[in-house]
Amino acid sequence: MRLSRNLILLVLTLVLGGCAPFDWYRKNTATCSDPVADILPTKCRANAVQVLAANTAADPGYSLGFIEFDDQGQLWSRQQMWAVLKSVSAQTADYLLVVYVHGWKHNAGWSERAGDDPDVTHFRAALQELSATEIALSRKSEAQGIARTPRQVVGVFMGWRGASITVPVIENLTFWDRKSTAHKVGHGELTEVLDRLEAIRQERLKDHPESLSRMIVVGHSFGGAVVFSALEQILESRFVQSAGTPENPAAAQGFGNLVVLLNPAFEAQLYSPLSDMTGERKDYADKQLPVLAILTSEADDATGVAFPIGRWFDTRFEKQRVVKRTNPATGQEEAISQKSADIRTVGHFAPYETHTLRGTTAAASPGTAQDAARIAHHNAQLLGQAAADWEQDAPGKAITFPGSVLTRTNNSVGRNPYLVVNVDKNLIRNHNDIWGDGIRQFITNLILISSQSENPQERRQRREAITK
Repeated sequence: MRLSRNLILLVLTLVLGGCAPFDWYRKNTATCSDPVADILPTKCRANAVQVLAANTAADPGYSLGFIEFDDQGQLWSRQQMWAVLKSVSAQTADYLLVVYVHGWKHNAGWSERAGDDPDVTHFRAALQELSATEIALSRKSEAQGIARTPRQVVGVFMGWRGASITVPVIENLTFWDRKSTAHKVGHGELTEVLDRLEAIRQERLKDHPESLSRMIVVGHSFGGAVVFSALEQILESRFVQSAGTPENPAAAQGFGNLVVLLNPAFEAQLYSPLSDMTGERKDYADKQLPVLAILTSEADDATGVAFPIGRWFDTRFEKQRVVKRTNPATGQEEAISQKSADIRTVGHFAPYETHTLRGTTAAASPGTAQDAARIAHHNAQLLGQAAADWEQDAPGKAITFPGSVLTRTNNSVGRNPYLVVNVDKNLIRNHNDIWGDGIRQFITNLILISSQSENPQERRQRREAITK
């Protein structure tokens, strides 16, 4: 008895002593800048708006804003939000806005011991690579006589307490608590922030219809659950409003220009309405661009093994049925088990899968500025062909990306812009391995494809320029 009591006390001591602070991190609303990427994180550690100021037009740079939420989904500071929104609306040139919502075991923090949270560090690197790719695309276009100014790269990091306990091993017990919190954050003021960011872009397009300013939203793990909770009904509503007619399908509209969910930790049943709606269309317009991409690793045990075990207990007393629907690509009737969909995550539910993504040759890691420029140049060459292949997409067709091949399943209609992708374990090795070179380059190219001009003729001209 005494041993059991002591063991319980030890566990409680570890848990209470390892609780992550219930606080926010980037409290200074002034803008902080520096031209050196390695200096910026420490120099600007408390600032909500940070700028990597490029010394020359050939150097990649970015603006990074932090907006943070508490466990109830409310903003820690509306002043912080307004500072970031102001920095986005102040962009004088076309921009590529990437919003990132982190997942389990992460936050928006900085510490003396470790520096930035690893996801913040990786996000900075991704923004810098996007900026280098924009510069490479501009050079290749101008070499062919087509003016294309590199877009400014702007990142917004949405922080929440994905890490509530910092004790190794014991932190794994927070899975279900953080899942609940993730949905609270998604149903909270995050939707307002995303709407305001999209409104800024729409206002720019209103004043400058030719603008190539674009907005991408990315969520990982429970961050994927946050994003989907915030945007689910918006995505469904916009699909209905932009469907057109069977004889003349319009391009389906999503939120911003693309939503990417990486190893998202939410049940497939939540995706069922969108799957049913988008799966009814037999054809998508030639000008259709990707709208939503859900990428899940076949080696993600957190969502593939642990998640369904927990959901099995959660759903023991729920009533489910088998739903029948006709597949538009095959014409065959499909039987969808609500019970299976309510237990498995969307990325591990085979009936909703539209693609596989398999690795090819390993991509080189950009260790220096020269490496980053070389990779960006390579990306620019491949982007044009991948974009052209997307327009010719059909069931069973493959599209080649740097280090990977994306293949549509035979039971998915071509150019269906709602992608549910089973990812090779060599590209994403586990639940948190989302920043590897191969998958990062795939996402970079998918973002650039989705952020093309909506004018098909202009799109083809720019594509031909960068492939020469």
